[in-house]
Amino acid sequence: MTEKKHTQDPLNVDEALSTSEAFLLKNKNLLLGIVAAIVVVVAGVLGYKHFISAPKELKAAEAIFKGEQYFGADNYEIALNGDSTGYAGFVKLADEFSGTDAGNLANAYAGICYAQLGKYEDAIKFLDKFSADDYFVAPAIIGTLGNCYAQVGQLDKAAATLLKAADKANSVSLSPIYLLQAGQILEKQGKNAEAVEAYKQIKTKYANSYQAMDIDKYIERASIK
Repeated sequence: MTEKKHTQDPLNVDEALSTSEAFLLKNKNLLLGIVAAIVVVVAGVLGYKHFISAPKELKAAEAIFKGEQYFGADNYEIALNGDSTGYAGFVKLADEFSGTDAGNLANAYAGICYAQLGKYEDAIKFLDKFSADDYFVAPAIIGTLGNCYAQVGQLDKAAATLLKAADKANSVSLSPIYLLQAGQILEKQGKNAEAVEAYKQIKTKYANSYQAMDIDKYIERASIK
């Protein structure tokens, strides 16, 4: 079970993020796109493995298909825990098909569902199990994990995880988001030098990003504290 380290008042955590609401709740379409990308990748892998006889993978993919439909319709509770018609739910499927690509995908789905429901500690448990090596899906899931850490007050882990997401993404679309969030969290912790370093990465490495447009005010604010 995830340990609780409430180093800040929970009501102040949102102020450490780039908007007044949690990132993962403000960016549902991005997360849906991420999962769609995972599905495409996994589908290709499963198709290949099917033709070389891996029935467990195929069975796992078929088992989570209904859950993907519930997820797309915002029926997160049913997607997580199953329905009365035979769909088991992402939580059980992640365990049942552990070690398969589809089981890995079920972890991502379950984590995002829990996050959408505001159950951040459960989200952390499942997001932390998900693994991917690509440079779009993996950073986005890591970034979501970082925001979940922030929501439960684990600010050290939140900042470190967001910085990891930014580094792994290395993209103008995702990295500045995570760097800005990490910087704000670091400021909340009084780690101003580290916050400035995060902000300066946006200014120098991602100068064409939206976040870079007013990053100087963040650098100045953190520098004079």
